[in-house]
Amino acid sequence: MSTPAGPGTRDTALLNLILTSLDDDKAEDVIVIDLAGKSEIADHMVVASGRSSRQVTAIAEKLSDRLKQDQGRSVRIEGKDTGDWVLIDCGDAIVHIFRPEVRDFYQLEKMWLSPEEQLKRPSLDA
Repeated sequence: MSTPAGPGTRDTALLNLILTSLDDDKAEDVIVIDLAGKSEIADHMVVASGRSSRQVTAIAEKLSDRLKQDQGRSVRIEGKDTGDWVLIDCGDAIVHIFRPEVRDFYQLEKMWLSPEEQLKRPSLDA
């Protein structure tokens, strides 16, 4: 698993916890987008896929539980009821978990990554 560079230890710990949780729960096509200088909403955006609505919801719930247990963070979750696209606001990181068809439709990564970044995007498989 790659360890993304973050501006601080706390930020790196949060991102590592997110990536570990996603890996443990078999999320697919996980990428990290550095939002520094691009947006004020967060330092990082993490985009991942689950194979079904049920898996997307389970990944989101487990990530929320781990963040609360390990870091005492209460997160906001949107979209858990449908399981097509779940957004988890972790404060310094925003996590999007999609069903593959929904991810292909919205192509969120293309809005935030340049063509060069899309070719060398970091992931758990790197």
